[in-house]
Order: sequence, then C-alpha cells, then structure tokens
Amino acid sequence: MKAMVIQAFGGPEVLTYQEVPDPVPRRGEIRIRVHAGTVNRVLDVAVRAGRQPQRNPVLPLILGVDCAGTVDAVGDGVKRWKPGDRVAAAGTMPLEVCDEDGPYAGPLGMMGIKRPGGFAELVCIPSRVVHALPAGLGFHAAAVALRHVPTAWNLLCNEARLQPGEWVLVMGAAGNLGSIGIQLAKNVIGAKVIATAGSDERVRTGLALGADHGINYKTQDLRAEAMRITGGKGVDVLYDNIANPEALPHAFHALGMNGRLVTAGAHGGPNVTIDFFHLYDRRITIRGTPGHKEADVPNCLAAVAEGKIKVPVARIMPLALAAEAHRLIEADPGMGKIVLDPTLG
Repeated sequence: MKAMVIQAFGGPEVLTYQEVPDPVPRRGEIRIRVHAGTVNRVLDVAVRAGRQPQRNPVLPLILGVDCAGTVDAVGDGVKRWKPGDRVAAAGTMPLEVCDEDGPYAGPLGMMGIKRPGGFAELVCIPSRVVHALPAGLGFHAAAVALRHVPTAWNLLCNEARLQPGEWVLVMGAAGNLGSIGIQLAKNVIGAKVIATAGSDERVRTGLALGADHGINYKTQDLRAEAMRITGGKGVDVLYDNIANPEALPHAFHALGMNGRLVTAGAHGGPNVTIDFFHLYDRRITIRGTPGHKEADVPNCLAAVAEGKIKVPVARIMPLALAAEAHRLIEADPGMGKIVLDPTLG
C-alpha cells in the first residue's frame, strides 16, 4: 500500500509518500480502507516538525490521528464489523492486542503518534474503538466530525453543562472547534451564542453559523460588549481552545455569577493572566478537559448527518500532497480543515 511516512522530524519535506507492506489485522482489530484523514495543526503538523516531544511519537511513523473509510478485513474474534461497513476511528486507543469487549489494562496511545495512523491506504484499528457512520454522512465530513465534534460536545454538554437559554461566549469563532461549538450550542442545545474573533471576516463566519451576536475583540471592548448583550448579567459559559493572552483575560471578565470556563487547548498561550478576584467573587469554575466520552460519539455523528452541525472542510487533497497540505496549514493556521483522501489520484 501507499502511505505518508516520516523517518525524522523536520519541515514538510520529511513527509515521504512511499510503498509499505499492507498491515495485517491482529486479533480484535479491523483493517480500514481509508477514504479520509484530517490534517491537524498540532497532532500532525507540530508533531512532524518535532514541536510535540512530550507526546513521544514513535519513528518511523505514519501520521494521521483519525480516519474514515470502509472495513477491508477483520481479525480473529471480530464480530461487530464485516467488510464493506462504513466506519471511522480517531484518537487514543489500545496499543497491544485486545478483544472487542472486556477489560483492557495495557498501554494506550494515539493513532498517528504511538501506532500507525490514517495517512495511508490501509490502517488497522482495534474493533472496540471504531464507530459506524450513519446514513448520509460522507467520509470526508465524518473524519472531521470525529476529530472535533466529540470534543466540543464533551466541553459544552458534560463539562460546562450548558443549558437551553443560557449565554455562551465562543472564542475563535471561525476555527474548527469554535465553529462547531457555535452550532452545537445553538442548534443542538438551544443556547444563546456570542461569537468572538480577531477580524470582522471571522466574526461574520460565526454569525453565518448561527451565533446571535458577534464581537471583534481587536476593535471592540470584549467584556463591555458581552455585558451589554447579556443585559449586564454576563455569560454563563466561556468556551475556549486557544488561550489567547490578549483576548482571554477580557473574556474571562465577561463571565457572570457561577460562570464556567471550559477549554481543550492552549496553542495561543499557554500563559494567560486570570483575575482571581473575579474568579472567586463570581464563583467561576475552570475546567480543562481534552478528549471526549465514547458514549457521546453516535449522537455527535448523528448531529452532523442531520445537518445540525456542518463541519469546516476547507480543502480535500490527495494523500500524495500531504506535504503541501502541511505547508498550507503552516501558512494559514486559521484555515478550515484539510482532508487527505488516499483514493484520489
């Protein structure tokens, strides 16, 4: 099969499109014929560049922390899946042989970092972490959805416990997690949404996705505007995955009584000044929680299939052009998701 392999860390040129042996599914694994894998700014681009040493990626490595496609083969003991099933997988999973069900006490790691990832024509995945795709959900959208929607769902539904009618301030309105957070809050939960970003164009993107109000924190007083919009009450939830040291302190001051700040990222920081007087005076809770709950994934995929959440696919490219995709992401970190498709010539 063809795969995109890195033998060393460095610039996009270290990505090598080469022939490698077809993987063979072990007991409890399935083999997926990949139709889509997303390019992630941190988990692919920064890992390739050697800027994520704390993750201890194992070289040589096939990148790609998610994939969507069809089941190509199944290993011993697999009963959930059969060849031809439409599936997707992403993120952290068992590294050693494991059965479909039952306890697993072995090491865990992310595909594309600790085990071969989705930037290949074929990839083997433990059956227990694979998800079925609902009808109407294409492979490209499915890969993006599985990478981001469960994280947004976990932050807003499980951690913030955002309720219908509450106010949520979404940072980075045009980004991947930001754009999904706006739609989830508005179309699934029924909350009132304020979208904020650092340009009028990105604010307009948030409004087009359904936000009730938009704030350009570069030209407007973020706190004052949020307080005006909420009638002086402040927002109930602050949803962030950037930790922008310029904007986040002002957004933090927009949190009202019993406010909740939830975050799953810090690529704009990581160091941000927090007013502790406001923290305890307003009884604010801060929760940093990456990842998701597996039980939420079917609901997340269904929301995308039903059109309640539209995922940000900026470009679809052949797997052979992965290096160019990395260059595009490095040149414009705020662009929507690039999807690599090994079936494209």
